[in-house]
Amino acid sequence: MKVVIQRVSKASVTIQDKKVASIKNGLLVLLGIVNEDSQEDIKWLTNKVVNLRVFGDENEVMNKSVLDVSGDIIVVSQFTLHASTKKGNRPSYIKASKPDIAIPLYKIFVNQLELSLGKPVQTGEFGADMKVELLNDGPVTIIIDSKSKE
Repeated sequence: MKVVIQRVSKASVTIQDKKVASIKNGLLVLLGIVNEDSQEDIKWLTNKVVNLRVFGDENEVMNKSVLDVSGDIIVVSQFTLHASTKKGNRPSYIKASKPDIAIPLYKIFVNQLELSLGKPVQTGEFGADMKVELLNDGPVTIIIDSKSKE
């Protein structure tokens, strides 16, 4: 399971000209799932996301988490995070899970984030053509892979 986390001043997701998610201060989380992902990956990764200290404290030092600042989260499914570009110029997405595996894990990930955050998490729509808008604050962008745990 891989995420790209962006600290945002605002973010939104639009599908077919309808805004389906919108937040102010918080995190936009792009989520990629592979077949080997499990409940352990979800537990470890959601804990990282909500406790990641990427928000400024009173001295503008990144010492606060999304929990500490009462921020919001949008999660967007992003199978292209598992693109392989090793051969040729056209990315291969063979590592990314198919919907029958990915959708249940995606839903569990979002549910676990809601439990950890203590409030609803907004989402895009799995498999939809989404327009994601964001104002990256900082910019701060963090990539975390549950398989490498770096």
